[in-house]
Amino acid sequence: MIKISNLSKSFSGQTVLDHLNLDIQKGEVVALIGSSGAGKSTFLRSLNYLETPDSGSIQIDGFSVDFSKITQEEILALRRKLSMVFQQFNLFERRTALDNVKEGLVVVKKLSDQEATKIAKEELAKVGLSDRENHYPRHLSGGQKQRVALARALAMKPDVLLLDEPTSALDPELVGEVEKSIADAAKSGQTMILVSHDMSFVAQVADKILFLDKGK
Repeated sequence: MIKISNLSKSFSGQTVLDHLNLDIQKGEVVALIGSSGAGKSTFLRSLNYLETPDSGSIQIDGFSVDFSKITQEEILALRRKLSMVFQQFNLFERRTALDNVKEGLVVVKKLSDQEATKIAKEELAKVGLSDRENHYPRHLSGGQKQRVALARALAMKPDVLLLDEPTSALDPELVGEVEKSIADAAKSGQTMILVSHDMSFVAQVADKILFLDKGK
């Protein structure tokens, strides 16, 4: 189980997250909705310590950290348990789709090139991109780039997958292919926290929907 307790964050005296609490069961998909500026992306980024929370804690099974006194070692350990998919893909432009997915497996998990290649190929196949594994991002559509990013995140076998508006930067005709890949991951039992404005997709994939307003 994942337990988030009293998570708070402010910018220049303005409270963005106000002592948020959330319990998530293994395999559960939780969707965060709310207006722009409500703190949804900040919430995800704080969990992964891409933003520095003012206070609060997170517990993932037997692992727990207090954000008010987190160490560098704990930050690295936390990030090994979480994977994040961003709005803008964040792929390495000079590396193929396959190499983008392999990167974390080799650098972070210290797998051999052979092991990393096997896993990367499997994850690209799951998102329907076996025929694009040797393509560079500049030769991929936005939907294909986001599916590579999703494959990269899932390849790390995270305890929790964080998705920050994963389809908001896509042309409408490309949204469906990414949403299908996310839905497939959810059906496989991947625990997720999803930020999205696409209410029809949220209703389809989420086990729990939370409305965030003024940091609460």
